[in-house]
Amino acid sequence: MSLRIARVNELVLREIATYLSTRYRSESVRWTITSVEVAPDLRNASVAYSVIGEESDAREAALFFRKHGGEISKIVSKNVILKYSPKLSFIRDYGIERGNRVMEILDEIETDTCENDSRPKFDS
Repeated sequence: MSLRIARVNELVLREIATYLSTRYRSESVRWTITSVEVAPDLRNASVAYSVIGEESDAREAALFFRKHGGEISKIVSKNVILKYSPKLSFIRDYGIERGNRVMEILDEIETDTCENDSRPKFDS
């Protein structure tokens, strides 16, 4: 990835996050824009978002982005001046949820190991 595309990615991400936090503060409190990947030709962009909460919150976020994607795209094209305005596709990012699940599994293993520890315990 070129340095220019990396800067464009960061700029678009920042613009979307700022717009969501100011315009849709109450709706967007449970999700985070995690990354933006703009195509080298600047015509398309994938916007990854992560959801905190239940599966119903994830469905609500997907519906929100389907409904308001055009509006968000228009604001980005107005505030980020590029040769082409990228068409935004919103995709759910499961990375944080997977990381949380791994941490839960490790905690369960640690708890099981401590409970089943057969080594003698010495009082000091």
